[in-house]
Amino acid sequence: RTRDNRRAAFATLLQRFQQELTEQRVLDPACGSGNFLYVALTKLLDLEKEVLVYGATNGLALGYPLVSPTQLAGLEVNEYARELAQVAIWIGYLQWRITNGFSGLPDPILEPLETIRLQDALLDRSDSEHPTEAAWPAADYIIGNPPFLGGKRLRTELSDDYVDDLFALYENRVAREADLVSYFFERARDAISMKQASRAGLLATQSIRAGASRQTLERIKHSGEIFMAWDDEPWVLNGASVRISIVGFDDGSEHERKLDGAVVERINSDLTADIDLTRAARLNEKLGICYQGPIKVGPFEISAELADRWIKLPPNPNGRLNNEIVKPWANASDITGRPRGFWIIDLDPRMDIAEAALFEAPFEYVREHVRPDRLKNRDRRFQDSWWIHGRSRADMRKALKGSYRYICTPRVSKFRLFAWLDIETLPDTRLYVFARADDYFFGVMHSRAHEIWSLRMASRHGVGNDPTYNNTTCFETFPLPWPPGEEPWRDDRLHDIANAARDLDDKRRAWLDPEGATPAELKKRTLTNLYNARPAWLTQAHATLDRAVWVAYDWPDPDPESVPEEVILSRLLELNQTRGMRGPG
Repeated sequence: RTRDNRRAAFATLLQRFQQELTEQRVLDPACGSGNFLYVALTKLLDLEKEVLVYGATNGLALGYPLVSPTQLAGLEVNEYARELAQVAIWIGYLQWRITNGFSGLPDPILEPLETIRLQDALLDRSDSEHPTEAAWPAADYIIGNPPFLGGKRLRTELSDDYVDDLFALYENRVAREADLVSYFFERARDAISMKQASRAGLLATQSIRAGASRQTLERIKHSGEIFMAWDDEPWVLNGASVRISIVGFDDGSEHERKLDGAVVERINSDLTADIDLTRAARLNEKLGICYQGPIKVGPFEISAELADRWIKLPPNPNGRLNNEIVKPWANASDITGRPRGFWIIDLDPRMDIAEAALFEAPFEYVREHVRPDRLKNRDRRFQDSWWIHGRSRADMRKALKGSYRYICTPRVSKFRLFAWLDIETLPDTRLYVFARADDYFFGVMHSRAHEIWSLRMASRHGVGNDPTYNNTTCFETFPLPWPPGEEPWRDDRLHDIANAARDLDDKRRAWLDPEGATPAELKKRTLTNLYNARPAWLTQAHATLDRAVWVAYDWPDPDPESVPEEVILSRLLELNQTRGMRGPG
């Protein structure tokens, strides 16, 4: 009798677990053609099959699978995709039953899945005067691959009215600069915090762990926890290779944390597991030094030959020469590769159209080649002032005034490279500019300390997964050996850094442009190729520079190259926190 009781209790336990499986609800708020929901359904069916097989092995017949497509819910704005999702889920369900030996099919075989809704996932604009957040069905799990749409493209893709409503409804919850996927993460977080869901697992581009989009993950950690993540995975979007992050989060109930499949103690909001550099503060002492280059918004660049012709022209009707507004121009390719020799028309942003027109040849070029596209631009400012650059960076120009050179670094680059540009050269928006002309500063920027810090603080870009430099996260958080403005200019430690930096730059220049090299040979001599090869002399030059920087930081290590990255990051974070407490001034 005791054996019968145990058997009955065991059967009840299995039946209860099977029943629980049939009660699980899964939501994909951007379900598309239903791929993620289909996978979720097959996983539930596989788990239920394990229960059935286990019961049968132990003499307990539990019958057929009870998990059903009706446990899935989806939201989709495209009617065709919604219909396709319903059919795909049903066909996948029937195929699973047949493949796994459960031949008894439901009647009718296919029926509408009313749980797959045709609706916007973020906004309910049925009352256009008073839009609200779209309602989501209650679910145990929220999954999916929300749209990959960068924050700067929201208005272009979604319309001004939609974005204005989005910003208003999600004020103080999602940063306006954040990618669209951040709104889905926030809605899932909110559903979990309101007990309308238990867990969520969503895909996003890697930008979710950096900049404005990362604030969403910080909110998730405040109200719950990230218990599982893959920080950098390959993915295909519309036929193009991209890099993504996968994030699983809940209300904090899950005690185990896994990052990239490995058990860790914690997962930070930047999807790292060791030192939490998201605590790094932007230092007031670093403001006013680093700037993104001007954004042209139009084809203002010209060939060197055309620039030369214009510069040789007689004075314009205003008595001024064209060399005032025709300048050498450089973008990231000129730093990582060979200089291309482009020039650019750079009319003073304070000029009205009458003043600009007095520079006859350049103005006519802009009127013919730039104006047509600018008049089509959605931004009225770009239409009204079509003869000047879209973002001329007045603050950058002011910071550089009076100098003879400046430092630049590509925004996106395989290696974190720094180079000098003459003050006459206008940088492109794909460059970050440092308003410093001293070798000491150049040396610290090119040190291993700054390289490691900037690589950890950078976001990633493109299929090459190249690090993206940013003035706020990479530079303004980085503590220099001495705060800017407090450098001991007569100190030997500073001089040693400057000398090592100058030596590094001199040797690189000699390698890039050796005397007597053929055009074919010069074509191969780029900074990217140099750092790919990393010859012994380059390694030695960087080692000398790093030793000088280490002394300035008062770090005891005799060999900077052997110091673990986490040790360096820990030291820099501690210094950042100390400097951050000083406040302005």
